[in-house]
Amino acid sequence: MTRPEINRSGEMEVFVCVVERGGFSAAARARRMTPSAVSKLVSRLEARLGARLVNRSTRAFQLTPEGCAFYERAARILADIEDAERSAGSGEQPVGRIRLTANASYATHILAPILPEFLDRYPGVTLDLIQTDRVMDLLAERTDVAVRAGPLKSSSLVARKLGDTAMLVVGAPAYLARFGEPKTVDELDRHNRLGFGYVRTVDGWPMRKDGEIIVVPTVGRVQASDGEALRRLALGGAGLARLASFTVRDDIAAGRLRPVLEHLNPGDREAFHAIHIGQGGPLPSRVRALLDFLAERGKVL
Repeated sequence: MTRPEINRSGEMEVFVCVVERGGFSAAARARRMTPSAVSKLVSRLEARLGARLVNRSTRAFQLTPEGCAFYERAARILADIEDAERSAGSGEQPVGRIRLTANASYATHILAPILPEFLDRYPGVTLDLIQTDRVMDLLAERTDVAVRAGPLKSSSLVARKLGDTAMLVVGAPAYLARFGEPKTVDELDRHNRLGFGYVRTVDGWPMRKDGEIIVVPTVGRVQASDGEALRRLALGGAGLARLASFTVRDDIAAGRLRPVLEHLNPGDREAFHAIHIGQGGPLPSRVRALLDFLAERGKVL
C-alpha cells in the first residue's frame, strides 16, 4: 500500500504560524483554516515525530522543549526556502522584515543616525526596532538580531563583536557647582549616584582605591531602566552617572557634562556584540546584510 505523501514544508508553515500567532485559533484565521484542522495537523505532526510539541490547555499555549527546538529549526528552514526563492528572482537582493533589538543607548546614538543609510541600501528590507536594555530570549521573542552590551554568556547564540567603549563617571556643571566635585572614592558617599534598576554583571562602579579596584554601589535616589534615561537624568542635574563614553562624548564636548574622578577610573571597557541564533549555518540574506552593515557602520568606540 502506498504511503500518503507528506507535505513537510506545509506542516512546518502551519506549526510556525501556530507558534508565532500564539495559538490554534489565531493561526487558523491567518491560514484560512478551521481551528480543528490546525489542531489535527499539529497532532499528526507530533505523531509522526514521536514527540509532543505543544502543551494544550484552555488557558495557556505553551511549547515543550521539543517544540521550541523544532520551531527554531523549522523557522530557519522556511526562512532559507523563502530567501532562496526571493534570491532567484531578485538577484540575491535582500528582502523581508528584520526584527532587531538594542539597548536604548546604542539605538539612540549609533543606530538612529545610520539606519536610514541601511534602508536606502536595501529598499526591500523593513525593520522592527525594539529598544530595550532587557536581555531578551531571541527565540521566544522571534528576534533576528540583538545588540547586547557587556560580557557574553556561553550559549547557542552566535556573536559578532561591534567594538568596545570606555566608561566614564560624569555630572552636569550645575550639579557639580551645587554639591562639589568629588576628588576621592570616599567623597562619592556625599553624592547621588544614579544607577540601573536591574541587576547587571557588575552591579556598581569599579574604581581604583589604595592600589586596588573596588566596586562602589550605586546608592542614589533615582534608578532607571536604561542608560539613555540615566544620561538624561545626569544632564538634568539629578546626580552622577557612569556611562559609556560614546553616549556622552558630544555632551562633554559641548560642556553639558563633565567627567569626574578620571584619575581613579580603572580603564575597564564595555563590549558590544550583534547576536543571532544559529551555529554558523546559512542565514537569510536580509539578516546577513544587517550583520555586515553593523560590522561596517555600527562600531562602538
